[in-house]
Amino acid sequence: MDKKMIEICDCDNYEAAKELILEYSKMKGAEECFKSLDKELADLEVFYQGGALLLGYEGENPVATIAIRRIDDQVAEAKRLYIKPEYRGRGYARHMLHALLDKSRKLGFTEVRFTTKPKVMSIGYALYKRMGFEELENKEGTVWMRMELYKRRHSI
Repeated sequence: MDKKMIEICDCDNYEAAKELILEYSKMKGAEECFKSLDKELADLEVFYQGGALLLGYEGENPVATIAIRRIDDQVAEAKRLYIKPEYRGRGYARHMLHALLDKSRKLGFTEVRFTTKPKVMSIGYALYKRMGFEELENKEGTVWMRMELYKRRHSI
């Protein structure tokens, strides 16, 4: 059986990235995660300057996105992990997260943080915990998590 894999690269198609992020923004319960969406989509390259925007492809099709936003010289925020629904269940989210962590290390960050809503994104939340992200704070259903990058990453 020929198993398809995801190929992950630095964003080479900002229109495809915009489409994926817009699709993600329409996910029920995720609305609060997109307070600065217009500013972000107006110029993705500038918005993620000092970080990165990664796209995941299955063949020629852009099917996933994840981004790194610089908070300061040491800390990055992971954002916009999204897999198109018809491509879920193939392990792509784990591959996207590993690519984000590797890219964050290459960019010189020592910590990655992100927010998630476990009630809305329970599968993602469980994956983050399995990968070794730790909870920092849970405020009204929004959880801040982090991973220190100098530690060995966990495998799944």
